[in-house]
Amino acid sequence: MPVLNRLADRASVHAEWRRDLHRHPELEFDVLRTAGIVAEKLAEFGCDEVVTGIGRTGVVGLIRGRSTGSGRVIGLRADMDALPIEETTQASWASQTPGRMHACGHDGHTTMLLAAAEHLAETRAFDGTVAVIFQPAEEGGGGGREMVRDGMMERFGIQQVFGMHNLPDLPVGDFAVRPGPMLAAADRFLIEVVGKGGHAAMPHGAVDPTLAASAIVMALQSIVARNVDPLKEGVVSVTSFRTASDAFNVIPERVDLLGTVRTLSPEMRDLIERRMGEVIDGTARAYGATARFEYQRNYPVMVNDAACAAFAARVATDVVGEARVDADAPPLMGGEDFAFMLEARPGAFVFVGNGPTAALHHPAYDFNDDLIPYGASYWVRLVETAMPGA
Repeated sequence: MPVLNRLADRASVHAEWRRDLHRHPELEFDVLRTAGIVAEKLAEFGCDEVVTGIGRTGVVGLIRGRSTGSGRVIGLRADMDALPIEETTQASWASQTPGRMHACGHDGHTTMLLAAAEHLAETRAFDGTVAVIFQPAEEGGGGGREMVRDGMMERFGIQQVFGMHNLPDLPVGDFAVRPGPMLAAADRFLIEVVGKGGHAAMPHGAVDPTLAASAIVMALQSIVARNVDPLKEGVVSVTSFRTASDAFNVIPERVDLLGTVRTLSPEMRDLIERRMGEVIDGTARAYGATARFEYQRNYPVMVNDAACAAFAARVATDVVGEARVDADAPPLMGGEDFAFMLEARPGAFVFVGNGPTAALHHPAYDFNDDLIPYGASYWVRLVETAMPGA
């Protein structure tokens, strides 16, 4: 089954849905307009149940097949939130809210799943139940975690769960998946380096936290270079360096460092956190300063179930052909809170190509509407293959 004719015929309608969402981006859990549109459309499609407020502002729609004798319930998930970025695309559908934009394609993810839900509710050519899951707060808020904590899996009897994300530079409609770890644990850290402030012309009377913090930034890079197995993945990135003074002639009292750690295994996560604490403390003391280290474990490693990943690859092959599916793609060090859903139930997460667009989280990024029929057809094919009708 290639791209469904019905979905291809409605491509312009679906593109308008996507562009409307793009014009009105909302952040984290504050996705009231988006969630309202989703719930309204699901009701219009004739979903058997539409439940709002899951994980605070998430929406779940249930679509039952012509029969439900199989007892199967499969979840399909899309994310709804945008990012605090000023858009530079100049598109006619560009964000109308200053400082906010859909820079990761969640508007497209929501649209692809809505398009699939419309088709599935119309045809119902499967034996079982589909739970279409629209999640808030993927961009750092942990909306996937909150939906799981809210009892979503148990409440709707979800047995397997699948997710999808667009990927720039992958050709439009191509798919990529892999068994096992696919996206990294995404952790955050804060380092507060405290010295003794003073006059910049008399540094001997001060303890310079800027010097100590600079040494810490450099020393942290030794962890991946010298403590991590070269055949394993790990990233330590300091992304913010802030002093307590903006004056050119003042040695500040304090420097704050912010950053992120990315790992693909619990063992690597433990190693890097431990070594960071040791390196930070030792380096600060070597410069006569003190340091406070706060490490926040955020999103876990996103691990695809091997059987579900193989199934997802087979479904994608049915839609676009074997040559356009990479079933053993390399892992990426980005984070994704679909990981919480995959900790709760077996499933798989796939990438679908967005073409030669700007990178994710870039102010010039835009979701490519041409891939909507591919993603929606993948969702429909997945359901009808996993739960074939009688």
